[in-house]
Amino acid sequence: MDVMGDKATLFETGRFVQPSSREDTETPDETGEIADEAAEELRQRLAAEAGDVEAMSVLGAMLLRRGDLDGAEPHLRAATAAGDRAAANNLGVLLHQRGYADEAAGWWRIAAVAGSTAAAHALGRHHRERGDEPAAEYWLRQSAEQGHTLGAYALADLLEHRGDAGAVQWMRVAAERGHREAAYRLARALDRQAAREADGDNGVQAPEEAEQWYRQAAARGHRRAALQLGTILERRGELKEAGRWYLTSAKDGEARAACALGFLLRDAGDTENAAVWWLRAAQDGDGNAANALGALHAERGETQTAERWYRAAMDAGDVNGAYNLGLLCAEQGRTPQAEQWYRRAAYAGHREAANALAILLLRGGDETGAEPWFSKAAEAGSVDAAFNLGILHAGRGEEEAALRWYERAAAAGHTEAALQVGMARLREGDEQEAERHLRCAAGGGSSEAAYRLATVLDARRPPEPAHELGEPVHRRSECEEWYERAASQGHRRAQVRVGMLAAARGDVVEAARWYREAAEAGSRNGAFNLGLLLAREGSDPEAAVWWTRAADAGHGRAALRLALVYARRGELAEGQRWADRAVSLGPASVAERAERLRDALRQELSA
Repeated sequence: MDVMGDKATLFETGRFVQPSSREDTETPDETGEIADEAAEELRQRLAAEAGDVEAMSVLGAMLLRRGDLDGAEPHLRAATAAGDRAAANNLGVLLHQRGYADEAAGWWRIAAVAGSTAAAHALGRHHRERGDEPAAEYWLRQSAEQGHTLGAYALADLLEHRGDAGAVQWMRVAAERGHREAAYRLARALDRQAAREADGDNGVQAPEEAEQWYRQAAARGHRRAALQLGTILERRGELKEAGRWYLTSAKDGEARAACALGFLLRDAGDTENAAVWWLRAAQDGDGNAANALGALHAERGETQTAERWYRAAMDAGDVNGAYNLGLLCAEQGRTPQAEQWYRRAAYAGHREAANALAILLLRGGDETGAEPWFSKAAEAGSVDAAFNLGILHAGRGEEEAALRWYERAAAAGHTEAALQVGMARLREGDEQEAERHLRCAAGGGSSEAAYRLATVLDARRPPEPAHELGEPVHRRSECEEWYERAASQGHRRAQVRVGMLAAARGDVVEAARWYREAAEAGSRNGAFNLGLLLAREGSDPEAAVWWTRAADAGHGRAALRLALVYARRGELAEGQRWADRAVSLGPASVAERAERLRDALRQELSA
C-alpha cells in the first residue's frame, strides 16, 4: 500500500522531496538533494528530540518513505500518542506493511475519526479486502466527500462492482482530480453506455466526452487509454495521430498497441517495420500479432516459419491460429492435416473454420458430414456458409430450402446469393423483388447480375422517340449502363449486347470492338455478329474466319453463312459439308434453309 499522510500536515510546506531512483554514480545535483534531505532529517530529528510533535510526525513519515520501519515506528507512536492524526495514519501504514492489518485498521480509524481523509480511504480499503462492503462504503464515502482523490476512485470502483449507477459520478470526480485510471474507466463506462443506447451496434463511435477522458488518461501515461485513443482515431481516419498513440502505448508495453501499430504500418506499405512491432507483440503473447507474422511469412513462401507463428497464436489462445494452420495445410495439399486443424478451430466456435471444414468434406464426397458444419457456421453468422447451404439444397432440387438460405446470405450482403434470389424471383414473375436483389448483386460487382438487371430494364424500355425529321434520337438509358458495366467486367453476352446497341446507332467501330472481345473470350454469338459486320464492310475472308469459329462452337446460322460463302465460290463440296453442319445444329428455321441449300448443292454436284 502506498504511504499515506495528511496533506495539511506533511506536504503543504513543500519541504519534503519524494526520493527518486538513482544510478550508482550520482550527479552533482542528486548529491545536493541527498545532502539537503540529510540536513532536513537532522533538523527534524533534533526538533523531535526536543519534544516537537509535528517534527516527530514528519520524521516518522520520512523514515517510513525510506523503508526504515524500525526507525520510523517510535517517532510515529510518540506523535500519535500526542494526537497527531497524520502520524496515526502513517502508523497504520507501517503496521500494515509489517502484516498487522487489524492493528493498522485501529489506528486508521482513530485518524479517520479525527478527520484524516487518507486514513478513511485506507480504512475503507481494509474493510473491502475483508468483504465488509457496508463499512467499506461508509469510510470510502467519508474520504471521497472530503476531497480525497483515491477515496473517490475506490468508492467508484466499489459501486461499479455492485452495479450502482452512482459509480460514474465518483469516477468522474476522481478523474477531474487527475486520477488517470479513473479517467480511463470513466471513458470505458461512457463507451459502454453509448453502445447500449445504439442497441449494441459494433460500429458505434466513441462519444466525444469518452474520447476526451481517454486523451487525458493517455497524456498521463495510461497505456490502455493510449491504445483506445489510437483505435478511435484510426476508425476516424486520422492515421498519423493514431500511430503516435499506438507507439506511445506500445513503448509502455501494451502488446495490443504494438500489434495495431504493425497493421497500420503494413497498410502504409512498410512491412519490415510492421514485422518488428508484430514480433514484439507476439513475444508478449499477442495471438493476433502471431497470426499476422504467420501470414507475412506465408506470403513470402516461408511456410515453416509461418506454421511456427500460427502455432504460437494458437498457444496464446487465438483460435485463428488453428484456422490459419488449416488454410496453410490445404494450400500445400495436406488435406488430412488441414481437416484436423479446421476441426480444432471449428469445435472452438470458429465459424469460418466450420465452413472450410464443410467444403473440405463436401469435396471429398462426404455431403452428410458437410451439412451439419455448414449449418453450424451459418447459425454462427457465416454468410459464406449460408450461401453454401443454398447451393447444397439447390443441388438436391430443394428449391424452397435453397432460397431461404440464399435470402439469408443476401440480407447479409452476399453478392452471389443476391443474384440467386433475384433469378428465383424472376422465375416466379416477381419483377420488383427480382430487380431489388439484382441491383444489390450488380452493385456488389456481379457481372451476371448487371447483365440480368439490364435485360429486365431493357424489356421495359419504350421505343426510341423519333426526331421530327424522322431520324431516331439516341438517349443513353440505364439498361445500357448496366450492359456496359457487365461487358467491361468480361460478361460475354453483355459484350454482344453492347455491340448490337452500338451497331444499331451506327457506331461500327465500337460494335466491332465489343463483338471481338466477346468472340475472343469464346462467345459464338460474338464471333457470328463480328462476321456479319465484317461482311457488310466488304471483308468476306475475315468474316469467314469468325463464322468458322462460331460454327465450330455450335452456331447453326454461322454454319449456314459458311455454306453460302463456299457455294458462291464454287466450292460445292465444302458448301455441302457446312450445310450438313447447319442442319444438325439448327434451329428449325436455319435447318430448313440449310436443308434446301444442301439438296441444291447435291443436285449440282451430281449433274
